[in-house]
Amino acid sequence: MTLKVLCVAEKNDAAREISRLLSNNSSHRKEGLSKFNKIYEFSCQMLNNNARVSMTSVSGHLLTQDFSANFKGWEKCHPVSLFSAPILRFCPDNFQPIKKTLERESVKNEVLVLWTDCDREGENIASEIRDVCVSANSKIRVYRARFSEITFRSVKTAIERLES
Repeated sequence: MTLKVLCVAEKNDAAREISRLLSNNSSHRKEGLSKFNKIYEFSCQMLNNNARVSMTSVSGHLLTQDFSANFKGWEKCHPVSLFSAPILRFCPDNFQPIKKTLERESVKNEVLVLWTDCDREGENIASEIRDVCVSANSKIRVYRARFSEITFRSVKTAIERLES
């Protein structure tokens, strides 16, 4: 059985380099819906299976937060009301192509592997990616790759120790 895996990195440079390392330099690049975030396809061993991998990236934070329209602007509301105002979480227009790529690729895959930095910011970005992908495919299994640098040894160790 060949596992279909979507890997998502925090930046395109990271996705390209991780793909190169995992594929032994044999990944094939194709265009995503964002001109800045490519998709790298290759095969490798993952989760004790042969895997067909599509690796892409975001460009940092995918989602943003803001108040609804009736709470925007100093004249529209009393500042104290902002403490109890609802906060909206959404994908800004300029990141819609990245979001649509993630949704499209999530539907085609059964496993999602998050390759973001292992710090608070990276965890937050990973959470945003997970939310978008799981919304598109509720059956996708999610794993976290833990790595400290993008070297063959670190990436290989991360792929062997994926966390669910």
